[in-house]
Amino acid sequence: SKERTYKVITENLNKKGDVLGVARIAGIMAAKRCSDIIPLCHPIPITKITLNVGTISPQNVMPIRNLLGSYMMKHGVAAVEARVHTRGQTGVEMEALTAVSGACLTIYDMCKAVDKDMVISGARVLYKEGGRSGTYVYKDFAKQPAGNRFINMDQDVSSRESEGGE
Repeated sequence: SKERTYKVITENLNKKGDVLGVARIAGIMAAKRCSDIIPLCHPIPITKITLNVGTISPQNVMPIRNLLGSYMMKHGVAAVEARVHTRGQTGVEMEALTAVSGACLTIYDMCKAVDKDMVISGARVLYKEGGRSGTYVYKDFAKQPAGNRFINMDQDVSSRESEGGE
């Protein structure tokens, strides 16, 4: 992607509006509609969705490369992290992945006029508990110090957390 895209996102210069804010709402909406989007995915009672949408500057990208994949990130990245909770007996990884995908697609849609070379990559389940298969922890996620397990967004730019539920 291009350096200009990172600037448009971090400095809120997009003509369509607040890229990260709109992506956050889109991600929450996508998680709630997961069973409508994915065939044979049954609806579950989501009790909480936490969506962390922010940017990571070029100098801070290296520590997260193992989690995101090895795609070119020299201009910084927009990163999305979803945490989904339910009272049900099933896992919520599909809802979390759908939330991340919806948010990323929204970022692409809002920035495509600036940059058509953007790449959406690295969507994966880092941690999951519940459901038939029990607890799952991604190997590189497990190696992170406990206080640093989730993606740390830059403090000086728009790192926002939003919650939605039932």
